Amino acid sequence: MMLFQYKKNSVVILLLLFFSFFLSSSFLAQSSNKNPKKELENKKKRINDEIKEINSILSKTKANKKSSIGNLVTINLRLQKRQDLINTIGAELKSLESDIFQNENKQIQLKNILIKLKKEYARMLVFAQRNKDAYSTLMFIFSSSDFNQAYSRLKYMQQYSEYRKKQAIEIISIQKQISLDIMELNEQLHQKNLLLGNEEEEKQVLKAEKKEQEQVLTELQKKEKQLKAELQKKKQAALQLQLDIKKLIEEEVRRKSEEAAKQFAKQKEQKTNVIKKTIEEQKKLNSNETKIIPAPKSDKTENAPKEIIKPEKKENLFVPVLTEEAEALSIDFESNRGKLPWPVAKGIICEPYGEHEHPAIKGFMILNSGIEICAVKGMQARAVFEGEVTSIAVSPTGGKLVIIRHGEYLSVYCNLAEVFVKTGQKVILKQAIGIIMHDEDEGKTSMNLQIWKGQKTMNPSAWLFNAR
Repeated sequence: MMLFQYKKNSVVILLLLFFSFFLSSSFLAQSSNKNPKKELENKKKRINDEIKEINSILSKTKANKKSSIGNLVTINLRLQKRQDLINTIGAELKSLESDIFQNENKQIQLKNILIKLKKEYARMLVFAQRNKDAYSTLMFIFSSSDFNQAYSRLKYMQQYSEYRKKQAIEIISIQKQISLDIMELNEQLHQKNLLLGNEEEEKQVLKAEKKEQEQVLTELQKKEKQLKAELQKKKQAALQLQLDIKKLIEEEVRRKSEEAAKQFAKQKEQKTNVIKKTIEEQKKLNSNETKIIPAPKSDKTENAPKEIIKPEKKENLFVPVLTEEAEALSIDFESNRGKLPWPVAKGIICEPYGEHEHPAIKGFMILNSGIEICAVKGMQARAVFEGEVTSIAVSPTGGKLVIIRHGEYLSVYCNLAEVFVKTGQKVILKQAIGIIMHDEDEGKTSMNLQIWKGQKTMNPSAWLFNAR
């Protein structure tokens, strides 16, 4: 009966130990999966850096007391980033609260296991107390009906003693685990309080920034007619700029096509000369030997010129035939989509690609063929990839523009006050190409970056690293 009771208790304890091991393993697996938390931390750091950059740009324009559209755009962008930061903190809080909930559940389960283990261990101690003297143990063994039963009882007593020691070790281990979990829980609660405080602080800052936005917006709306007239002029200038860029790119495509045509014409001429020379030599040989040898047929012989390769059309865009080097550069550029460095060392996207509403005047639409990047005064523009400078021109919107070819792709840098490169010059990755122009009236330093494939514009945000 006692042996049966021991076996029954052993099964219960083993199940408890297995459950304890499974529980701790599952929590370890959860705790090791820290990628989402790390991503949130990195995102929060990136947003904080962007807000610092925006504040740096705004601080440079504070001296200009006049409210401007550039000022409003930067303030709007800061509000957006501040809201993103609050949302990220909220996501961190959610994740932390989930961890706290799991930790508390884990502690409850471990404490329940500990209670059961302690009860079982107490029963084992009572049993051991009753059978602690050597005489009782010997009597238990010698009262066996045969040798096999005596051996089984001896092994039972040894296993029981060993199991009791393991039971004590397991109790101590679970107690230590509970202590560690309590410490972790306290740290999590501390982190939660810090995040709640941080969230509230950011909300207060957001509230103050919204007031500043309203003030600037109110001042700008007072002179809406004047602004609309100025914006219409800028819109026309921007449209003319796009036409000029398109014309420059068309000329570049035509130039490359003509170069390709000349190259293939030269190859054809060389082949024709070889054929002519062969025919003349054959005629001389015929006259010397007074023997008629049929001349090679120029249209079917191996030496006949190959058909000239014409520029092909890709994606309905007239694209010149590329050399092997240019083709490799195109592939390299395309493979770096989403990885290209920014055209400034530090900056923020203050106007997105495509059509969007003006921040101050409702219903007034703006079309941007690239992205506008704001930076601090004196910032240099740099090449986003290696390539060749194909065009440098004066922009209708003021400043200069530079076009760099990367095989089939082109990057365009507009609104430069000064240019460091020349047409035909080879440039390397991140090479400085000029200084970005500063607008005193707007109190803003910004450049426009465009990416073209053939004669089609593409969204540069999709090509730059971390451009969100």
